[in-house]
Amino acid sequence: MPPRKRARPNSTAMKMVGEQVATGRVAKGMTQRTLAEQVVVDIETLASIEQGRRVLMPDVAERMDRVLGLPGLLTVAANRLPEVDMIPAWAEEYMEREAEALALSWYDTLTVPGLLQTKGYARAVLGCRVPFVGEEKIELQTARRLQRQEILHRPVPPTLSFVIWEPALRDRIGGDAVYREQLRHLRTCADRPTISLQVLPLGITAHAGLDGAFTLLETPEFQHLAYSETQRGSFLVRDPNEVSILSQKYAMLRSQALNFAETKGLLDRLLGEV
Repeated sequence: MPPRKRARPNSTAMKMVGEQVATGRVAKGMTQRTLAEQVVVDIETLASIEQGRRVLMPDVAERMDRVLGLPGLLTVAANRLPEVDMIPAWAEEYMEREAEALALSWYDTLTVPGLLQTKGYARAVLGCRVPFVGEEKIELQTARRLQRQEILHRPVPPTLSFVIWEPALRDRIGGDAVYREQLRHLRTCADRPTISLQVLPLGITAHAGLDGAFTLLETPEFQHLAYSETQRGSFLVRDPNEVSILSQKYAMLRSQALNFAETKGLLDRLLGEV
């Protein structure tokens, strides 16, 4: 890209948390490598956290507290980092990985994937969140979501595959005009040579994605990761066995979904209905 740098949590607070991590590690007599191995993070990630350059995510903080024998101190600190942007700490690392990914495979169930959303649709989706956060924050969140789409326009874009469950294309989030614009954008995306777009139709007799949405990601170091979100958190999955399971699910979803031509036909029919 490179992408425009995002606002981050307060840097002073990040440095303080990083110093707490380093102090706890040294007090335990552990090297960075040893701690990184026991909490299952890259040593570079741990070094960045200790230097205050990377957010300490709550799930990592919990593991550190257990390994270092701390009474939840790092977990409290991670959850209370003052945010100056709209990106929660638990999603920070995924955003960084997404921006540099070699390949992304994305299965979504309730909304159009963020990388394929129009401005109007993104604003409407973010406006549906409860509690309502106000128009100013919605505009900031919308801008950041669209900024992520810059990876689609890299000189060598990532290999992109999307499987979208049909209900996400049936809800008219934002009203008819927003809905029509979003369908047209998806139809255009379906013709792009760097994007594989398939719809998982309603009425099928077998469904590999009933446990919810997820994303598969390949890093520039050829590491395979997975990411999924819940109502109030998320998981960046590194365990090769777990990533393999989700990869198998994605392969099955692609076989159960409409092929490329059928997907374009469905989008054309939906456009004809609005």
